Amino acid sequence: MLKTKANDDKVDTLLTKGLVPIIDLAHCGTEEAPVRSVVNRVGHQLQKCLSEKGLCLLVNHGISDEKLKTAWDHLDDFVDLPNDVRELYIRTGDDNHGYVRPGVERFDGKTPELRHAFNICTLNATNLPEEPLPGFAEHISSLAQDFKALSRFILQALAVSLDIPQSFFLEKHSHMLSGDHDNESTLRLLYYPPIIEDTDDKNDFVKGSCIYSYQRCLSDQPDFRPESNPRDEINELDGNEENKNTTVRQLPNGEMIRCGAHTDYGTFTLLAQDSEGGLEVKLPGSEKWQRVGHLPGAILINCGEILSIWTKERYPALPHRVVIPEQQHIRSRGRHSIAFFCHPDNLTMISPNDLPNTEAGTDTVDKKPRKKSFKAAKEKVYNAYQLIQKRFRETYGQQNSH
Repeated sequence: MLKTKANDDKVDTLLTKGLVPIIDLAHCGTEEAPVRSVVNRVGHQLQKCLSEKGLCLLVNHGISDEKLKTAWDHLDDFVDLPNDVRELYIRTGDDNHGYVRPGVERFDGKTPELRHAFNICTLNATNLPEEPLPGFAEHISSLAQDFKALSRFILQALAVSLDIPQSFFLEKHSHMLSGDHDNESTLRLLYYPPIIEDTDDKNDFVKGSCIYSYQRCLSDQPDFRPESNPRDEINELDGNEENKNTTVRQLPNGEMIRCGAHTDYGTFTLLAQDSEGGLEVKLPGSEKWQRVGHLPGAILINCGEILSIWTKERYPALPHRVVIPEQQHIRSRGRHSIAFFCHPDNLTMISPNDLPNTEAGTDTVDKKPRKKSFKAAKEKVYNAYQLIQKRFRETYGQQNSH
């Protein structure tokens, strides 16, 4: 029993191993007048972080914890609204804006995902639940502008990292959150319900000696309670005891997960989270799922597919997922996060030959075998809107109209 508790309290993560790069954005200036020396310094740091790891953590980014926590409170209040009120804000059709119920999204194409999500693609108050939740629209709009400003700084630093004109990416992302359907950038509020002991026979299931319930999702359909705990098996990829730790796991097909394995679709993603919560990644060149860990106050940035195409995979899109943690004290807390998906303007053509003057720096990368996805992108050029709609269809399938 003592051994079980000790294992339960220890979470071995990339962060605890010192394997997650950290970039300090202090003194970066304003959106209108960023400090050139800081842009250059962050650009060089991003070049190393994103090419080697596909992600890094940003600190002193200027978005307060209190502002993030208030946004999560607003999402909690929305989830607590009656079903008929929430249905007024449901995501429908090709428009990514709106509420997404648990069990609708399937990033791996088959496994229903346990979370509530509210996508904000426009800051028009008529499309936000301001009437049932006074203050929601104003606060979320302000937070969205903060993420947009941070993204604009990152876009300039990314250009520096690739030794191209500093305004190159800014010009291709000029309509973020404009509300006129010219850009698919999205602020996404996420709530993953806790999994806790419960004695209500109608709402629980038993796995071994543990009884779990999915709290706020009990009224939602379909019934997506798994038949077994998806954290039961350890992925013994290297066949030795050293790798049997909490950062390397496998998830059998057909079971419940908080967020299925995928790569993000756009240029990059900024992620704020309130706890460790089960976020796992596959680092470039590795097939191991490894737990990232949580640094309070930090925002994680990871590359998306479009940036990977643009850079000829110098900056790889990072596979990631959110699993149900095996540690009781983690899974019983639930998890909140906020993701800002930075996308190019819809009519921006996405081609691996778009970036000027980058060939000299890609010799070593070009010697590596090209993946099928890269070859396909090279053969046929899409605009940003076509690419994201293709990925939405894969994620939502026939449930897109619900």
